[in-house]
Amino acid sequence: MTLQHIVESQQFTVPLLMEFFKRTEDMRKIVRRGGTRDFESKILASLFYKPSTRTRFSFEAAMHRLGGRVISTEEATEFSSEIEGGTLEDTIRIISNFCDAIVLRHNQEGGAKRAAEVSSVPIINAGDGTGGQHPTQALLDLYTIYNECNKLDGLSVALIGALDYGRTARSLAYLLSKFDRTKLYFIAPEEMQIKPDILEHLDENGVVYELLSNPEKIIANVDVVYQTRIDHSRLQSKNIELTHYNIDANVLKRMKSDAIIMHPLPRSVEIDPAVDSDPRAAYFRQARNGLLVRMALLTMLFDQDY
Repeated sequence: MTLQHIVESQQFTVPLLMEFFKRTEDMRKIVRRGGTRDFESKILASLFYKPSTRTRFSFEAAMHRLGGRVISTEEATEFSSEIEGGTLEDTIRIISNFCDAIVLRHNQEGGAKRAAEVSSVPIINAGDGTGGQHPTQALLDLYTIYNECNKLDGLSVALIGALDYGRTARSLAYLLSKFDRTKLYFIAPEEMQIKPDILEHLDENGVVYELLSNPEKIIANVDVVYQTRIDHSRLQSKNIELTHYNIDANVLKRMKSDAIIMHPLPRSVEIDPAVDSDPRAAYFRQARNGLLVRMALLTMLFDQDY
């Protein structure tokens, strides 16, 4: 099974995900020995129209661990020729002459797909638009769940926060829908609830889900809590108590002993720092997995004739 581009979560089949998990474990061994020089002839272009320290550094570190090189900008909106009327498509056509893959964070939903249509090298979507996708984050999230829970079938997962524009939650929902007996709980203020396109996809794939306004009903029964931020300024009603969506010591007492807590980071007040020492707090382990996952994805793209 081959990959030409990594644009959206839907393109990954279960067999491809299993192959990807195996390769990610291989990357763990490579990191332990300090890296490899197997890809020293490869160049990665890191093209970010919106800043993202964690994703950008993760990809660039992954490329260095593989022995390759990186050319990058984190302010492409200001420094690209597009500020003078050029197009994303023309930028990609030119930059693809200089490298072997492009990791792209674009400020418009669908930007990665547009780039993939014209690029002569693989495009990796590092997040597009406000409510688009972030497939490599979803892949590291799924790998973390697989690593922590030792399974993917039959899981109950609560996704909490501003879900309407949440690229990470949307992308993860697509991946989780591929597994048997999955149950998803979308927990958000009404105006920030998950969008209908995700629900339609879940309906088409027979995935059970519930829309809830707070986690009280289900927090004691879920296997995974996937927490994201809520921007208070976006709320139409300022009377909504956002602490209902936060995780603190009281929430921990009600959670299953083998449940895990995840967060794509950065966090604000939604997870009390006191939670960090609980073994169920997986979000820093989740972040560390980003390096391994992105190394694995790069090798899957490079290990084929494009």
